[in-house]
Amino acid sequence: MAQDLRIPERFASLSELAGNLWFSWNDGATRLFRHMAPVLWEQLSHNPVLLLKQLTEEDWQRLAQDEEFAGLYEEVTATWTSYQAANAWFQKEYPGYRSDSIAYFSAEFGFHESLPIYSGGLGVLAGDHLKSASDLGLPLTGIGLLYRKGYFRQKLDSSGIQTAERVDHDFADHPVRPVQGADGGELFVDVLIEHDLVKLKIWATQIGRVTLYLLDSDLEDNSPVNRELTSQLYGGGQDMRIAQELILGVGGVRALRALRLAPAAYHINEGHAAFLSLERIREYLAAGFPYETALELVRASTIFTTHTPVPAGHDTFPLDLFHRNLDGYLPVFGSARESVINLGFDPDKNQFNMTFLAMNCAALRNGVSKLHGHVSRMMFKGFLGGFEVDEVPIGHVTNGVHMESWTAPEIAELYDRHLPADWRTDQADASLWLGVSSIPDEELWDRHHKLKKKLVDTARANLEEQRRRNGESPERISEAGTLLNPEALTIGFARRFATYKRANLLFKDLPRLSQILNHPTRPVQFLFAGKAHPADIPGQDLIREIYRVSQLNEFRGKVVMLENYDIGLARELVQGVDIWLNNPLRPLEASGTSGEKAAMNGVLNFSVLDGWWEEGYDGANGWSIESDPHSDWQAQEQQNADSLYSRLENEIIPLYYADADADCPHTWISRMKHSIQTLAHEYNTNRMVQDYTREFYVPTMERFCRFTANDHAEAEALARFKKLVNDHWPEVSVTLVEDKPEESAPAGLKEVDVEIGLGLLPADSVAAEIVYYADNSEGIWEPVHVPLERKEELGGGKVRFRGQIPVHLHHLEHYSVRVRPDHPLFAHRFEMPLGFTTVH
Repeated sequence: MAQDLRIPERFASLSELAGNLWFSWNDGATRLFRHMAPVLWEQLSHNPVLLLKQLTEEDWQRLAQDEEFAGLYEEVTATWTSYQAANAWFQKEYPGYRSDSIAYFSAEFGFHESLPIYSGGLGVLAGDHLKSASDLGLPLTGIGLLYRKGYFRQKLDSSGIQTAERVDHDFADHPVRPVQGADGGELFVDVLIEHDLVKLKIWATQIGRVTLYLLDSDLEDNSPVNRELTSQLYGGGQDMRIAQELILGVGGVRALRALRLAPAAYHINEGHAAFLSLERIREYLAAGFPYETALELVRASTIFTTHTPVPAGHDTFPLDLFHRNLDGYLPVFGSARESVINLGFDPDKNQFNMTFLAMNCAALRNGVSKLHGHVSRMMFKGFLGGFEVDEVPIGHVTNGVHMESWTAPEIAELYDRHLPADWRTDQADASLWLGVSSIPDEELWDRHHKLKKKLVDTARANLEEQRRRNGESPERISEAGTLLNPEALTIGFARRFATYKRANLLFKDLPRLSQILNHPTRPVQFLFAGKAHPADIPGQDLIREIYRVSQLNEFRGKVVMLENYDIGLARELVQGVDIWLNNPLRPLEASGTSGEKAAMNGVLNFSVLDGWWEEGYDGANGWSIESDPHSDWQAQEQQNADSLYSRLENEIIPLYYADADADCPHTWISRMKHSIQTLAHEYNTNRMVQDYTREFYVPTMERFCRFTANDHAEAEALARFKKLVNDHWPEVSVTLVEDKPEESAPAGLKEVDVEIGLGLLPADSVAAEIVYYADNSEGIWEPVHVPLERKEELGGGKVRFRGQIPVHLHHLEHYSVRVRPDHPLFAHRFEMPLGFTTVH
């Protein structure tokens, strides 16, 4: 952000601070801007760029005389300078990597309400990822799109019907700036879409030490239709979606090149950005590489994260739409054109699948929780070779949240006083959270109660605005200011309104719910918030149903539907409620992060055992909503509802009011502390990004470095090997199995000799193993894999392998032999998705 000439020289750094989203997770910086003009700060949605623009000369004169402001300014600028210069975790653990080593592509990024280019969880996760990348010092660059109209501003009418209001944003009023090229002019790239060359402007925003580059098609050089391509997040139909994904993937790579950045690792956050791999293959082909080598170089340097647990949620495009948008682009691939198309082709549906493209072009892939990793392996078992589920090459990194963004300053100040001084930088260390026990109950409860009172005030203002805008009576408007009770047990539910998230599960038995909420001495209230996609009519119906219930006499003031859920409102909800409710249909919540945000603040989770909560729940740090996972979905829904009601009636509400006569609810606070101690260290993005670094980023960068060394010799060697195996795999067969006991074998074991015919494949091109089933300690039958050792070449393309198995197992009856391709350059054992040659 350029220096505002009206800002006094004494406070010159305000311009830099306002233009870097670091302010959004530094409490001192937000207090600094709030102090300048508290009312205006709230009116401007906490936007420091716009705040500085609207301050008057009189405001600056006042601030020049304000010693408290001057002291806060010095403190914040000193913290910022120290932050930038600090030798962070990555530099200590992995010195020597270039500043552009990792590129992170995502269709949306949610950092703060002052930059509305996000819709929900995926974007907020991406934003938190970049924040922790900055805190940890990762050499990471972000790539996304600049949506001039953002997602949408949600309004509810007097019937609870959602209306989607589009807002044109002037990005001169937001923390983004146009990027300048070497000649001092603005920097542009272009992408061919439906035979039109679409010009894209590159913008940048700073996320602490990380830069995010954003592409914008709203330029006079483009046609009116093409100017709209980056206008809305998830707007329009599939035509706009495929165009946006071409801009993100192809345009994103071209932006990196225009910026003279050459990452060694490309992270595709969901399939929207998968076209980046096509552009990178094109680059290698243009440089003279064979297609097979180009693909290996791209695969070696690409990571793919999937967030979607159902096939219908993955982006697919009809082939005619795909060709209409890419036929002007595909000829550059020459003879490799069909091979390139096949990277994303789904023959079963005759469509182009972005997830298929991403997985075919990424050596490493992952889901976003342990359960989601399993669901993804089940979903793509056939696509990736039909292996055993646990062998499908998709791992997992459980999502986290950016702790300093989501922990209330009031709670963080308690951590500052009672935890080790390095708790912010070493937050993934479980031992330092033991100090939570030393926080006095009264102090923790006092902070929590103030946050709840603040939330109640915000909710009342939200309801007043709804009713005023809808032209309701003065009595109704005035009533909104009296609704909700800051002393009542307060339960929050806020997320995207999709049907599988079951926002209406609470209302399955209204008479029973009425008894719970209208207890004379144990008041309970529910706050709901969330948007439904403008095209999702069932999701909008859920909002209307909740609103209808909230207007019934027995639920008035006890069930509240808030409008325009955004990061600002989310922050107050996760900090101010007592319980965070989450009841998706298991296992359709890939991870979920809102409950993790709540946990950082001592808010207790009450959730279906899905996503992250399936890992985080220990039986005492919150509550589970139960069902029999083997029942049909309709039965599970009823079981979930019964569990929800009974847990509220018999456990949660009695516990909350157990110490009604004490100075504070010590029993409840004990559970709050246990929740923080067991969850905070694990479900934060520092831990998450460190996991990505150790398991994905550094191995990928090292692998790509090897593949580009010595004139790309290893990439070419692996490409040749795969071609050889693909050409000759049908020749592979198991020709002989001998499994008689040998005196030399240990007691209880026997040796097995296996002869494998390899045809023209070399002897070291395969690995072989015996597979049999045995029951584990829980009585469940599981596969046992016994690797076979290559013993000798027999001539005629045959090789003898040998291993030992339990003596009671018999070939053809109890075990099978299977063979797979093997090469030391494979990223994982099952890199080639070929069926195994198996004898049963």
